[in-house]
Amino acid sequence: MEKNRISKVDLIFENDGTLVNTVLDKVKKMNPDDIIMEMIDSGLKGRGGAGFPTGLKWKFTKAENSYDKYVVCNADEGEPGTFKDREILDRVPEKVFTGMAVAGYAIGARKGYMYLRAEYNFLLKGLIKKVEEFNKLLKDKGFDFNIEIRSGAGAYICGEESALFESIEGKRGEPRNKPPYPTVAGLFNKPTSINNVETLVYATVIMKYGAEKFKEMGTKDSRGSKVFSISGDTPNAGIYELELGMTVAAFVDEFGDGDTKAVQVGGASGICVPRKKFNDMIIGYEGVPTGGSMMLFNSSRSMYNVLKDYLEFFAEESCGQCTPCRVGCQQLLRGIEAVKKGEKDPSYLETLKKLAQTMKISAKCGLGQSVANPFISIVDNFREEIIY
Repeated sequence: MEKNRISKVDLIFENDGTLVNTVLDKVKKMNPDDIIMEMIDSGLKGRGGAGFPTGLKWKFTKAENSYDKYVVCNADEGEPGTFKDREILDRVPEKVFTGMAVAGYAIGARKGYMYLRAEYNFLLKGLIKKVEEFNKLLKDKGFDFNIEIRSGAGAYICGEESALFESIEGKRGEPRNKPPYPTVAGLFNKPTSINNVETLVYATVIMKYGAEKFKEMGTKDSRGSKVFSISGDTPNAGIYELELGMTVAAFVDEFGDGDTKAVQVGGASGICVPRKKFNDMIIGYEGVPTGGSMMLFNSSRSMYNVLKDYLEFFAEESCGQCTPCRVGCQQLLRGIEAVKKGEKDPSYLETLKKLAQTMKISAKCGLGQSVANPFISIVDNFREEIIY
């Protein structure tokens, strides 16, 4: 793919009524190790943003000696600006269920859980009906695997995998210490493979078309395509599946309004890319990775207000378990407010950047660790909007 060209794809939402049966029949004839090698060979990485290789996650879980293992689908899509999993669950839930079944067969799990964001409970009735039909199909085809749907309670922190496990188990949604990692001790303290909605659909797609077809798209470090939730100052807001590896400049040429000054890649916890870096930044794991959210801002927007909104969100959603995040989010928010009001010298922003960097290495989970991404990128590139 040429870096300066947008390539639209249609794999996720492809309308294929035979896909589920085709994939399940194919999987039943395969050795679990061969399925895992297909995933590894495809180069599929987690589409939630972290980018851990899916095949390796399955391999590590399969290697654990335990009678009970679990497959978990993380459908707790709480990142601001991200709404693509909702569309997937609404339009092609069977592809998600199939990906879970493929994972279950590959790692030796007999039970799967889908953890659904509380705000998506309007989908729950339909999903329960469809998962019941899918479970019957699995039984008819001889799979010893069953899927259950659990609903969250509206906490952003439960998008973090170990907090999600705690929630399913009926406990307060708080992150666990790592290690041990989920592949060793996850849900109910058993080996668990947890993937997000989109990753599981791509697992289904790869099982149908093969790793080689998937590898034809993207780059060496960012194989395949990705579903993007595009919002903000754009005439083309919505959900698009695009090939990975494009520059931010190419993305802005396609979706900008002609006056884009910044793109927030990866939601509130992602990185803010300014206009001067559009040509240098690749959207992918070798550049700026994203769970799907792409927010465009034009010259009418105050980046101080954008940062303030993000910090208010993090301060509200911090579970409060660890001091770096609980106190750090509040201090960053109070700090930029003080600088904006002239109560603190502009040089205080450097102190706040050091605090953000400290949070990045000392916070217990991804929430506190990721606050530095928007904070430092916005302060470094739009300092004048914070000071004046």
